[in-house]
Amino acid sequence: MEPQHSDTPRAVEASAASVPADRARYLVTGGAGFLGINLVRYLLARGCEVASLDIAEFDYADCAENVDIFKGDIRDASAVARAASGCQIVVHCAAALPLYKEADIYSTDVDGTRTVLQVSLDHSVERVVHISSTAVYGIPDHHPLCEDDRLYGVGPYGQAKVMAERVCLDYRDKGLCLPIIRPKSSVGPERLGVFALLYDWASAGRSFPMIGNGSNRYQLLDVEDLCEAIWLCSTLPRERVNDTFNIGAKEFATMREDYQAVLNAAGFGRKVRALPASPVIWTLRLLELLRLSPLYKWVYETASKDSYVSIDRAERLLGFRPRFSNQEALVRNYRWYVEAEPRFRAADGVSHRVPWKQGALRIAKLFF
Repeated sequence: MEPQHSDTPRAVEASAASVPADRARYLVTGGAGFLGINLVRYLLARGCEVASLDIAEFDYADCAENVDIFKGDIRDASAVARAASGCQIVVHCAAALPLYKEADIYSTDVDGTRTVLQVSLDHSVERVVHISSTAVYGIPDHHPLCEDDRLYGVGPYGQAKVMAERVCLDYRDKGLCLPIIRPKSSVGPERLGVFALLYDWASAGRSFPMIGNGSNRYQLLDVEDLCEAIWLCSTLPRERVNDTFNIGAKEFATMREDYQAVLNAAGFGRKVRALPASPVIWTLRLLELLRLSPLYKWVYETASKDSYVSIDRAERLLGFRPRFSNQEALVRNYRWYVEAEPRFRAADGVSHRVPWKQGALRIAKLFF
């Protein structure tokens, strides 16, 4: 497929070795997604040339004219090759998320990753930054989680992310510089998905139910801090970045305190309401079987448990210094939601860019 707004991508004449990484041409796979568009804007602000590859429309008028837009599937080697032409750095953000069909999750997240890496190797890309997930740790029995802990993904998405990392390690052995980033769930402009539940209830003046008493610590991540981590992995010397890094907020309180910050920002005087974890989880399991729940297993099975990672390695090797706490990130995302809500009021789907269907929770909302 050809770029949507130009006949050919702008070529970079110099070799990968001779182009400084902070002036390189980047390919962002999944560039039309939540992380993708935030990263595209971040790179453009730093004067980089950027190409985007996504199966979705790139519908961001604020930057479309400055991006080489390719519409295509990462499972299609020819589409990846066209988009990667002339690029020194590939940031692989594209993924099929947990609400996709199981076959699509494995073929996109595993086979698609292999295709991106093989094309990058064939085209002498200088480095590929692979965006993984802390879902690779499954439901852990200790915290904080470190990069060398056991990987045990829950469900097709978590398992596929583990398999994709193994593919990455194979391509490191083939000579690719391949930083792997495991981010906590990130929030910020353009982020909806499961967080739209909280923002919708808060903006409607409702209290918000919490699985368990909310005393657990659940680390999040502002998307701007994630973009900074990607930038560091793209620009620092190869020997410092060719590794695996947990990325998350430095400051986070209990889940009850962090979510309450959003209700406080909404200004209705509402509170987070604790619900007993076991019966709620069993109810959500049943609703998921009936396709009446917007939540998938890894979300509701971990919502009442601690979930945080050590970012010591990223701080030490990358100099990573996150700017936003959990509460600052959530409130920043909520304020964007309130302003942008008319644009997606009638939309729903399975990506992070649209609200997920509330299903039976729409009825529960009436009681809060």
